[in-house]
Amino acid sequence: MEARNQYLKTLPEQYWKAKSRKEKSMILDEYCKNTGQNRKYVIRKINSPYLSSPKKKKTRKITYDGQVKAALVMVWDIFDHPCGQRLAPLLKTEVDRLREWGELVISDEVAEKLKRISPKTIDRALKHQKEYLHLTQKYRPRKNPLLYQKVPVKAGSWDRDLPGEIQLDLVEHCGQSSSGHFAHSISFCDVATGWWEGEAILGRGQKAVIDALNRVRKITPLEWRELHPDNDSSFINWHLVDYCEREKINLSRSRPYRKNDNCFVEEKNSTHIRNVLGYLRYDTVKEVEIINHLYRNELRLYENFFQPVMKLQYKIRDKGKVYRKYDTPKTPYQRLLESPSITEETKEKLKAIYLSLNPAELKRRIDEKLNELYQVYQEKNNLEEVKPDKKQTPRSVTSYMTQQELIGLPS
Repeated sequence: MEARNQYLKTLPEQYWKAKSRKEKSMILDEYCKNTGQNRKYVIRKINSPYLSSPKKKKTRKITYDGQVKAALVMVWDIFDHPCGQRLAPLLKTEVDRLREWGELVISDEVAEKLKRISPKTIDRALKHQKEYLHLTQKYRPRKNPLLYQKVPVKAGSWDRDLPGEIQLDLVEHCGQSSSGHFAHSISFCDVATGWWEGEAILGRGQKAVIDALNRVRKITPLEWRELHPDNDSSFINWHLVDYCEREKINLSRSRPYRKNDNCFVEEKNSTHIRNVLGYLRYDTVKEVEIINHLYRNELRLYENFFQPVMKLQYKIRDKGKVYRKYDTPKTPYQRLLESPSITEETKEKLKAIYLSLNPAELKRRIDEKLNELYQVYQEKNNLEEVKPDKKQTPRSVTSYMTQQELIGLPS
């Protein structure tokens, strides 16, 4: 048996070098005749990992090396962690501007690679970084039947090309208890372009809501044609009805218990408010002032000029599976520039604002404001310096890290 095994160890090299099946068959016949072993047994032995020579793996040339990934992580963090589809168009336009601002220090070769990287490659390159970062029915007051009959219900049938159809919603900052007086954020979103605005108020009074609408309308670069809230009594009241009639703005509402009728602004509630401010309770005038300063200055510019939005073109159901087709991701600012209903004067003003903005500086100012808000919250509750809860606190409190931590390297 020992002699047979020694003979068998010399067989694979001859067997795999054979150029045809006929030569392999002759080698097997000779071995089986000399040893008396079964042909199939010999074939299994030859193919076993102990005897067969390891096959060389085809290695692909590494195009996007560690330098490209490190730069990609920095840009990804500046633009608030978008997906690959939304980050790819940003890289084509913003890499050069970030280099001019001195926020991104990379070679020309790395910059060119960042500009041509595909969305799927971006997601694969950021997979490790995402792992490293570890990234209900409420009380409804009694409705007024006469007033709700006056405001028509609208579910769908939006004009996706004409700016001015505004969805709005109320976001509570009540923490773990909805009792008492606390702050609310009113979120505004244009259906056609995705342009977003926010305004914080203390309480949910009807007059405070109307005052917030007036302030936001003055800074919005598009004409309001229609307002579409949900069935909250803060919106569906005679104050808002009179306001819309006086300003010649159409007013509609979504169906009761159908949040998807207000889907455009509901998405912004998560990405622009909850993910930024967290779930803490804000119930003081100072906290509301900080939030409004953030909304009116840094956050609206950051989200509208540097956060691309994907719009659904169509979806097809095939054998129980839904296939969705989206257009090229563009920022609300870019969609406004492409809209023929926006005046040239407004477009020139928007271009001037865009050229004066440094996204990295905006991101730092947003984080500074959020840290200031969290410090006020701690002082209000007499809290000590403890490790914050990622699910509750503002985003910057738990996302601040050194450059070594940012790219996943030990400090």
